[in-house]
Amino acid sequence: MTTNEAATQTGFCTALTASGRSREIPETADVYGWLIGSWELEIRHYSAVDVTAQEIKGEVHFCWTLEGRAVQDIWIMPRRSDRHESLSKTNNMYGITLRVWDPSIEAWRITWINPVTGHREEQIGRWSGKDIVQVGARSNGVPTRWMYTKITPDSFHWTGESLQPDAKTWKLEGEFRARRIR
Repeated sequence: MTTNEAATQTGFCTALTASGRSREIPETADVYGWLIGSWELEIRHYSAVDVTAQEIKGEVHFCWTLEGRAVQDIWIMPRRSDRHESLSKTNNMYGITLRVWDPSIEAWRITWINPVTGHREEQIGRWSGKDIVQVGARSNGVPTRWMYTKITPDSFHWTGESLQPDAKTWKLEGEFRARRIR
């Protein structure tokens, strides 16, 4: 990397990240701020398949961005230390989420993109009791629901589901157990 490329990268990262939540976002609406930091992932289900026996590990990193008006993350599976050039697209994720507070709907607008597989989601996220529920639909119209449950300062359980054609049954497609990296 040249000196100019390094300076550009540093400038971009500095311009993108923020030290905390914008005052424009009410404290009661700060659904995602507790996630800021790095987490290790135990992957239990991926692409609706139980992969527990494969003992796949992943990582996710969250930060405030865009002057504190958004929370951005990077979900990586397998973790960076286990990745290699010949990695197949199966059980492979290196994607990004952007969550932006929208005061007009009093919720977060969410965009997820995994360039490895071309998977993309658009959702709306908000608190539902002690859990975070994100709902949306894929470009093909299939409704999706992603949830953060069993939330503690140092752990959470994440599930991703899609609504089946009967319009009643939610099918588990992804399940991660996360622990904060100190």
